[in-house]
Amino acid sequence: MKSDSYGAPILTEKERSRQIRKEAAVSMILYAAFFLWWYFTGYGLGGGDPKDYTFIMGLPMWFFLSCIVGYVGFCIASVIIVKKVFKNFSLEETADGGDTDE
Repeated sequence: MKSDSYGAPILTEKERSRQIRKEAAVSMILYAAFFLWWYFTGYGLGGGDPKDYTFIMGLPMWFFLSCIVGYVGFCIASVIIVKKVFKNFSLEETADGGDTDE
């Protein structure tokens, strides 16, 4: 496989398009999962009388789970997803403007 001057592989237009769509879809799914986590732990556990709340490290459990655990957990998940799914490839087109099949 050919590579550009920075060592990134040069993909065909079809391969590039497929990889870009895959990375975008995975990013949107990860964001949707984070939003759902934040929404359901924040609003689901946050209802009721504040004097009945369970506290973790001085914070209400709903806040700790939605804002602290969710943030840290999804930061770690993002790093793992980037390492496993995302690829380094050249976005430049070939000199002749066509696809490279090599």
